[in-house]
Amino acid sequence: MTRFQLSELKLTKYFPGIVGKITEEHAIYYFKNWGLDISFETQVAQELSDFLLKFQEDRDGFWIATIAGAFAGSITIDGRNHNKEGSRLRWFIVPPRFHRSGIGKTLLKKSIDFCKQAGHKRIYLWTFKGLESARYLYEKEGFRLCKTNEVRQWGQDIEEQMFELNL
Repeated sequence: MTRFQLSELKLTKYFPGIVGKITEEHAIYYFKNWGLDISFETQVAQELSDFLLKFQEDRDGFWIATIAGAFAGSITIDGRNHNKEGSRLRWFIVPPRFHRSGIGKTLLKKSIDFCKQAGHKRIYLWTFKGLESARYLYEKEGFRLCKTNEVRQWGQDIEEQMFELNL
């Protein structure tokens, strides 16, 4: 973990190059640790790009964490279907050098607070079995596992997990 004070953390919005950076962080981490293939990287790039093109500030959330100008994490709330399915938490990542620093907790709380203020009633996310540090964060904030599926995806057999938080 890089040494820094949590007070150095800055949360920002979109800036040029961030779609590529978020995609890169996901692609490298999930390839290195889980063997996910190019279909994962291209899905992140396509879906994140689509989300940002349709972004509405009163409905959607998009936060980038930086420390001394360096990328330290991201989280997104896709509120397009908040009235029907709920708001979807997506593209939540903190680079390994910043794990256990409080950045993930800060980003997750920011997204939950946003949903409460926006009047969203439910937040859900899809992840997969094995990401125990993330699961710990979700459950500590009140998310509960509500669905699992065995799927062949991103070049792997994985157990998808859906978590939800009713607000």
